[in-house]
Amino acid sequence: MSAESTPEPAIPGKDGNNGPRHRAGGRKKERSPHSKALLLMAWTAAGVVVLGGAGAGYVYFKLNGNIKSVDINQALGTDRPVKVDNGSENILVLGSDSRSGSNKKLGGGTDDGSARSDTAMIVHVYKGHKKASVVSIPRDTLVDRPECTDTKGVTHDAASGVMFNEAYSTGGAACTVKTVESVTGLRMDHYLEVDFAGFEKLIDELGGVPVTTTKAIKDPQSHLDLKAGTHTLNGQQALGLVRTRHGVGDGSDLGRIQLQQAFIKALVNQVKHIGVLTSPTRLFDLANTATKAVTTDSDLGSVNSLTSFANGLKSISSKNMAMVTMPVEYDPANPNRVIVEKTKAQMVWTALKNDQPIPAAATKGTATGEAKGVVTSS
Repeated sequence: MSAESTPEPAIPGKDGNNGPRHRAGGRKKERSPHSKALLLMAWTAAGVVVLGGAGAGYVYFKLNGNIKSVDINQALGTDRPVKVDNGSENILVLGSDSRSGSNKKLGGGTDDGSARSDTAMIVHVYKGHKKASVVSIPRDTLVDRPECTDTKGVTHDAASGVMFNEAYSTGGAACTVKTVESVTGLRMDHYLEVDFAGFEKLIDELGGVPVTTTKAIKDPQSHLDLKAGTHTLNGQQALGLVRTRHGVGDGSDLGRIQLQQAFIKALVNQVKHIGVLTSPTRLFDLANTATKAVTTDSDLGSVNSLTSFANGLKSISSKNMAMVTMPVEYDPANPNRVIVEKTKAQMVWTALKNDQPIPAAATKGTATGEAKGVVTSS
């Protein structure tokens, strides 16, 4: 029986109860409005379910019933990079641009039954779980996609020189993980995917997220109109910010990545600031929203597993998060696409494999999107 169909008893504490040049994705068609800030949506989903051990059995089963999971490990089989046992973890965070249900209302476009992963971040949590590096993978990167088997058991042929985000539309999460592991040589320990309808609602329940814009941002396509200055963004505005690219930087998806990474840090700071564990009612509402929005690999597909996972992340602050974009350069044959700068990208993957910080030289001189500093934490 679904969580939504379960009669809801009183929750402790509730209702008085005591208990310019369009490059790298600069196409006119806005294929995906998805948000790389979904990383923190997923991160918060893990964090709020900790519940401080509270819990009525009802709360546990309610939240447990919200979580969707897929068996990535079975689909990928044994032909994968070897797990490096050094105390670190790699988590692939995805966001798909499905236009069905409430996502269609937010994202616009046609519900054609397909979806693409236009958000992809590798989160590397270092040994000791005090620091993390986050590597964004541009959606329009041309890659060689390996043969892969999806979670339904269907095998998809390999393809050369295709956009990275097509891996998801071809074979879902399993093929995306397979492609990331092939490109990086890193084994992904976990997978998280979040929808942006839940992201918008969570931002509202958090009371908004303060940011400062150093320039005015106006983009009718993402319904965003912000003057230069300090703002507390509500859910709709936050979604607009992480979607926008027009009129910011060089108008590319790479510039949008820079805005999204800045927003992630602001969101981390806000979650730390408000102390979500102080109110049982607020905590339940946040956990309920977050767990409905997230899809995980089967190893994380329960409240207990997410609790353990969250306990390993809660000590990481925004100051201890290094955020970069996978080293890329513009494709000489098509300025709307990027290709991997293999030598510098290998510096990133080698550092993460050895649980070391990403060297500054790895991203120096690579394509950026020219939107750094437009958004900062307030």
